[in-house]
Amino acid sequence: MIGAIGIGLAGGVIAGMLGVGGGVLFVPGLVAFLSLSQHQAEATSLLAIVPVAIVGAYTQDRFGNVRRGDALLLGLLSIAGAAAGVALANTLSGRALRDSFAALLVLVAAQLVYKVRATATRPAPLDGNGADAMH
Repeated sequence: MIGAIGIGLAGGVIAGMLGVGGGVLFVPGLVAFLSLSQHQAEATSLLAIVPVAIVGAYTQDRFGNVRRGDALLLGLLSIAGAAAGVALANTLSGRALRDSFAALLVLVAAQLVYKVRATATRPAPLDGNGADAMH
């Protein structure tokens, strides 16, 4: 129970703060702390993300940050993708699915590191007076 509480709270905070799907934390947490299989963890994560997404989107919408047309388009297009992904996941072994999930996380992490490093090496933009506009 403590593991589930920790996974839920951490996933919610990370999803709400960074917009990262709670599944990034939910899936490994469910496998490591609740001993679910990879298939069970991914399926459970999909359902668990629904309330996280609703609360996060509602709260972000109150701040004016939601582009509803884009959200609707992404959501509708994702329906077919989710159905195809579930069908594909069920053809894979638990190990292949776990390794694929891990590879995705490594690729996302590498992309984030690359973007941070690329941004850090660019000079800060200047304001109209020649001063650093970032500070």
